[in-house]
Amino acid sequence: MTDRERFNNQMHYRPIDRCFNMEFGYWEENFHEWDLFVKNGIRNNWEADVFFSFDRQAVTGGNTWMNPSFPYAVVSETATTKTLMNSDGLLAEVPKDGHDTIPHYIKASVVTPDDWKRCKEERFRLDDPARRIDVAKVKQDHPETRDYPLGVWCGSMIGKIRDVLTFEGLAYACYDYPDMVEDMVETSCQLVEQALDQLLPHMHFDFAAGWEDICFKNGPIVSVDFFRDVVMPRYKRISRRLKAAGIKLWWIDCDGDVRPILPYMMEGGCNCLFPFEVNGCAHPAELLNEYGKDLRIMGGVDKIELGKGPAAIKAYLKTLVPLVERGGFIPFCDHRCPPNVKPKDYLYYLDLKEQMFGMK
Repeated sequence: MTDRERFNNQMHYRPIDRCFNMEFGYWEENFHEWDLFVKNGIRNNWEADVFFSFDRQAVTGGNTWMNPSFPYAVVSETATTKTLMNSDGLLAEVPKDGHDTIPHYIKASVVTPDDWKRCKEERFRLDDPARRIDVAKVKQDHPETRDYPLGVWCGSMIGKIRDVLTFEGLAYACYDYPDMVEDMVETSCQLVEQALDQLLPHMHFDFAAGWEDICFKNGPIVSVDFFRDVVMPRYKRISRRLKAAGIKLWWIDCDGDVRPILPYMMEGGCNCLFPFEVNGCAHPAELLNEYGKDLRIMGGVDKIELGKGPAAIKAYLKTLVPLVERGGFIPFCDHRCPPNVKPKDYLYYLDLKEQMFGMK
């Protein structure tokens, strides 16, 4: 089978020659600390995918977010930190040594409806020439004869809004300025619809992809009612376009405990979770058993178990064998693999995946 055939068959419960083989990537520190990467000159996730000979998949789409973005600038520095303006207009404090961590956000550029009105007029124009897609170039880059699965990008309805407002800012804004937040969601939806309307009539895609990251270990950062009443209707609009184009798989990258909003994600048309964090949510079998073949999962290999060594790795992978055999499930580390996982244990994990899931 080609990568494209294998991916589509596996995600739609049809026979496969072996499990689709992929990983989600690595922390930046891994490329400097893992001798496996340093000795072989592996500097990023793309090079790592080639190095490990993982199966290929790709995603393409239009400009579905802020344009132009805010200019990156270092505002101030201390001995150990620097404060910078990021592309979403946030003042963020980050460590000077560059190690991976969640930034400490100090101030958002969008707080009030007046801020959003100005930002929308300047950076979210539907008639922005940068939002016109060179469809011929996309078709040239990803021909119909390709042997790998290709996804169409469906952006973010609420996750990127969180990036602009901050976690705390979004939580407050949903109550203080609900009309503003809904207009931000509506604007995000229109930008995605515009991109899909340019691409879908001219290409055949194997799946759709999106990003939210609005959940943490205690559930979503917006209320379930807000998600149901504001976000889900926009999912439905996007889903109608995808289904009309024959796209039957839509994964959304959302970390944390998605269970409170999962029924509405699925009602909205999302039928696949990615990369499905175990500790922030549950073992993937729990949700696959609950929702049956209406739900697919990509990810779900507990990174905590990867850090415990071969015995723990083998024990955990054994729990995934029935899920791979069932279909609709592709196992890989449930987020970027952290540097505390020893390179030799990671290689053991990859080899064991090949043995247990028929990847050789």
